[in-house]
Amino acid sequence: MGQAFICIFGRDFRDWVLCTLIDCISALLYLCSVHLDWGDLMALPSSDCVVAEQLCLSDSTCNATYRTLENCALAKTRLLSLDHDSRVRCLNAELDLGNSSLLQCKCHRRMKRQEHCLRIFWTVHSSYFNLEASPYENPANEEHWKTDYNKLAALVSDATNPCLKATHVCNLSKKCFRLRTDYASICTKGAGSEDVCDRRKCHRGLRNFFEKVPEDFTKRILFCPCQDEFCGERRRKTIVPDCSFQSNTKPNCLWLLDSCLEDHICKSRLADFQQNCQPVDMSPDGCSLHNHAACLQAYMGMIGTPMTPNFVSNSSVEVSLWCTCENSGNQKEKCDQILGMFESNKCLGKHQSHHREAAQREFKSCGFKILCCTAVLYSSVFFCNVSVISSATYGNSLDLLKELFLYFLATFLLISNTLEAISKHHSNEGHCKNITRGRLDMLYP
Repeated sequence: MGQAFICIFGRDFRDWVLCTLIDCISALLYLCSVHLDWGDLMALPSSDCVVAEQLCLSDSTCNATYRTLENCALAKTRLLSLDHDSRVRCLNAELDLGNSSLLQCKCHRRMKRQEHCLRIFWTVHSSYFNLEASPYENPANEEHWKTDYNKLAALVSDATNPCLKATHVCNLSKKCFRLRTDYASICTKGAGSEDVCDRRKCHRGLRNFFEKVPEDFTKRILFCPCQDEFCGERRRKTIVPDCSFQSNTKPNCLWLLDSCLEDHICKSRLADFQQNCQPVDMSPDGCSLHNHAACLQAYMGMIGTPMTPNFVSNSSVEVSLWCTCENSGNQKEKCDQILGMFESNKCLGKHQSHHREAAQREFKSCGFKILCCTAVLYSSVFFCNVSVISSATYGNSLDLLKELFLYFLATFLLISNTLEAISKHHSNEGHCKNITRGRLDMLYP
């Protein structure tokens, strides 16, 4: 009996090792796909703007047309007025690109030389006055990172404050801890004192954190569900708002928009936010039914730009920009629209609510499951150790061990049946299994 039990446990352990190996391979493939060197460019699909630019520059006709568009974009950046002939020439140059891959190219959020890629996109789409298209590819599936988060979460004791727990899990990840410490150090210098913090460096540090740390970490930190103001304060202060968000006076929202449109990154993030968080007429509730992750990702993309949003209080999940529409004159309506993209965005609110509900279910249900599964694992290890020791010590006198085996077998079946019943009422069974594997990692490092 003891041998059969050990074999069953060993087979589970081999399954865990195999799954961990697959996770590592997936992570390596992901890293290879997002950390691009110049020598790898030609291996990328032509939908990448950097690759599309290289292909265009190698053709004399496309090269000349592209150079014309660069001059047009430069004139707009410097706010130079173009005469009628120049405007026609710019429009014709964009039309002359025809079916060139430059017109269909996109950028990746985590790619190297992202600013260069975005500059290419806006060079060939300079007529996009209303930011009707996002320059970014659809969000890549980051499922392979979730196991990393779950394994680390298994090492953190359950806490009543989900924001605090998310921070503790982040501290166990070298990358999450390093980048979070970096921006916190930069943003707190001078914040709240007579010295003025370096907002530009603070924003750059925030962008690095939200771009380079897997979303399974960042979303749990920024959108953690709170039941009290202490938790809400921690959530609101995630981005160090004294430096990154607020200032002594509120600027006009129109000025904030102009500052954003002059910056390729902010302009791109705003276009992405509008595309993924705007109301959808065809949807029953006016919002995209399957766009929760994309909208929250687009919101996080705005953090670290001139239009950085944040929670307005410790007791609310409402967000806003640090700006006002007072003294907007005849542009008051346009100003209200800008502010309303965040303050009155029902779709952003729905997507946040969807994430919080999922996080609360995960937070409440997994705690008991982890406790049960951990009990099973420790019981199994204890029984295996007793079996090995007793075989050498007692020889054939295994009556006591038989009693122990029957006891642990009954305990194992009871807990297994309990988990079976719970799993029928919760949709995140796979997540908790991953956390259980994290417990195995603790037992067998």
